[in-house]
Amino acid sequence: MVVCGDDGLAHRLAAELRGVYGEQVTLVVPPNERTARPPVVGRARAASAALLDRVVNAAVGRGPGAPGGNGGSAGGSEPPRGERLLEAAEPSEAVLAEAGAEQAVALALVYEDDETNIRAALTARRLNPRLRLVLRLYNRRLGQHIEELLDQAATLAGNDDAAGDASTVVLSDADTAAPALAATAVAGTSKVVQTDGLLLRAVERPPPRPGQVTDPGLCTLALLSSSDPAGADGAEGSGEHGPRLLPDAAEVRDAGGRGSVVLEQVSYSAGASLTAGRGVGVVPPFASLFSRRLRWSLAGMVGCVVALAVALSVVTGIHPLSAFYLTLLDMFAIDDPAIGKSLGRQILQLLSGLVGLLLLPVLLAAVLEALGTFRTASALRKPPRGLGGHVVLLGLGKIGTRVLTRLRELHIPVVCVESDPEARGLATARRLRVPVVLGDVTQEGVLEAAKIHRAHALLAVTSADTTNLEAVLYARSVRPDLRVVLRLYDDDFATAVYRTLRAAHPQAQTRSRSVTHLAAPAFAGAMLGRQILGAIPVERRVLLFAVVDVGGHPQLEGRTVRAAFRAGAWRVLALEGHPEADEGYVLRAEDRVLLAATRRGLAELLGRRGAPARTPGPVD
Repeated sequence: MVVCGDDGLAHRLAAELRGVYGEQVTLVVPPNERTARPPVVGRARAASAALLDRVVNAAVGRGPGAPGGNGGSAGGSEPPRGERLLEAAEPSEAVLAEAGAEQAVALALVYEDDETNIRAALTARRLNPRLRLVLRLYNRRLGQHIEELLDQAATLAGNDDAAGDASTVVLSDADTAAPALAATAVAGTSKVVQTDGLLLRAVERPPPRPGQVTDPGLCTLALLSSSDPAGADGAEGSGEHGPRLLPDAAEVRDAGGRGSVVLEQVSYSAGASLTAGRGVGVVPPFASLFSRRLRWSLAGMVGCVVALAVALSVVTGIHPLSAFYLTLLDMFAIDDPAIGKSLGRQILQLLSGLVGLLLLPVLLAAVLEALGTFRTASALRKPPRGLGGHVVLLGLGKIGTRVLTRLRELHIPVVCVESDPEARGLATARRLRVPVVLGDVTQEGVLEAAKIHRAHALLAVTSADTTNLEAVLYARSVRPDLRVVLRLYDDDFATAVYRTLRAAHPQAQTRSRSVTHLAAPAFAGAMLGRQILGAIPVERRVLLFAVVDVGGHPQLEGRTVRAAFRAGAWRVLALEGHPEADEGYVLRAEDRVLLAATRRGLAELLGRRGAPARTPGPVD
């Protein structure tokens, strides 16, 4: 298998294929990628050391597994065993041929630039029509067209004997990671996997109180870490303190004091879709055209007109409609003087004229304010006064833009912070009418402008580990109980930060997430021809959801749904076409099942056992 890329996803994907599935991998990276990335990570850790020292002194009881040491760098002068490293500036035809694309089973193109991936995919399809292609594209609509085009090219090449292998799959790491990041930032938000009409919803529940009986849901997908801050960091090395994926009934029963991730819903619906956020069009809603004070002024003027019309009808005895008409004439100074009329009529006419004079500036203000609203509809909004309970989102790149869209779909108030005035996500924020603070988050006053002291959570998803860490440390100095989620690439560094922040602020919730860690399993599954629908994070581990044909898998075929369950490895959640099937249903070769599985459990089920050695980066 061949993996081509220029960032951390390429390295993570190669490690996933090699370590979990036991595949031979050729990794193609730019000439400076192999030598530049490890020192970059090392410098990031060094630059963050001073920041981390701020909270280390407040940490309690660092045990033997506490942060420290040099481990975890992606460095090393030699590629890992089972991996061939090829350095090339771009994936040209000669480079792809040298990497073995003509004989390869699958090729993954995971460059950050969409155009580079498309150009290389067209070249690879010409070199090998039977090649299974996996592309990383941010543009969803373009991805659909490219997928159809490349599949059609494979068909026209006469690849009848391997039509199923010469498939093209377009994925986006941003789309894969955004739902998990958004759900992590908001306590109690469901973790949703949604694709092709399938809606799967899980929810994280806190530990039950003594004597409390909680709803078990459809099944328990995971048990969260224990409350021991020194030992529970959510990684595989946490031992008995760490999370347990796909526990059996006995583990769930004995898991006192632990939170859980419970499956709430599995449904198939052709029209299933998330509800779009309200008020996200280009034209602002009518109520937002005028300020609240101006709306009250207009309402008061209307009330005065109605009161004057009623009084005129009572004084003169004329019909109410005629009284209303005469009142309007008086207000707009239309010549109909009340000469020879009663004193009451004359007084009301004078009052109506006075109200008309007062109405003119109100109408002028309404017109100017409406024009100003339309004029600034394309401008960035500032956080309104009194805003609270919102999520502060740092970074509006590819990941931040998708996270912002997901949060607004959930109707969660958001304030964005971005340092680049040309960032791709600013257009989305403008369209969704989300407040944005332009400035460097490391500068004083920027987070305060985003109302961090009244925020519900901070979600730091910039591409710089040090920026994310510094923002989190400063936010915690302002709000020690603030819920924080930060995106970190280096897993050992993330573990050190996670443990220290958890020890220093045990009353607050801290989560660290790696986009490549969340996305790599889906890319690896696509390269192996498996349909991995999505993944949800369970602290520093990942639980996968995949569709598997029962035929050819003795661990499933001929067994009941209950007997096919293997604790810590996989669990059958649903059967396609048999929504009424229970745990006593006997799986047949022609059935297709929806599975929840760990990475190594899925590899074992598919007949590809990974190497026992630990691979670089986070694992289950």
